[in-house]
Amino acid sequence: MLRLYNSQPRHASNQGMPALPIPLAVQLVWLLMLAIPVACVAWTITHEEVFREPREYCQRQTRQARTLSRRKFFYLYTCEYCFSHYIAALFLIITRFHMLYTGWRGYLVSLFALVWVANQYMSIYNRLRLDIKHEHLEIAAKQDDVEQHKAA
Repeated sequence: MLRLYNSQPRHASNQGMPALPIPLAVQLVWLLMLAIPVACVAWTITHEEVFREPREYCQRQTRQARTLSRRKFFYLYTCEYCFSHYIAALFLIITRFHMLYTGWRGYLVSLFALVWVANQYMSIYNRLRLDIKHEHLEIAAKQDDVEQHKAA
């Protein structure tokens, strides 16, 4: 992660673990912000119309491939939860963001935290889309009722 402060990491007094060079609050803001593009990319590839043809190919391969490894490989591109792990890892490579620890442990913690937050965002988005669709269906049904009463 880009160093936001010029201070050198301090050592925690009793555990011998290096203190975080970046405050936890800043790390949480980064986590919440990085989860947005992770969720966006994972959702778009696994659900939206623009990637329908490659997704349908992967779904067919998931059902029809001869080997288990091939079926599982293609399944990763049809499941937003599975795919978000790869997108999160890509964003961690690009941004070098890590949480709580420096080094590989910080990247591991940030990977799973980023996947979890991104999947929460996708769940909220999915619920919002369902609510909007439900409202549109209710409005259409009410309009049909009004038109039927006018015709009668």
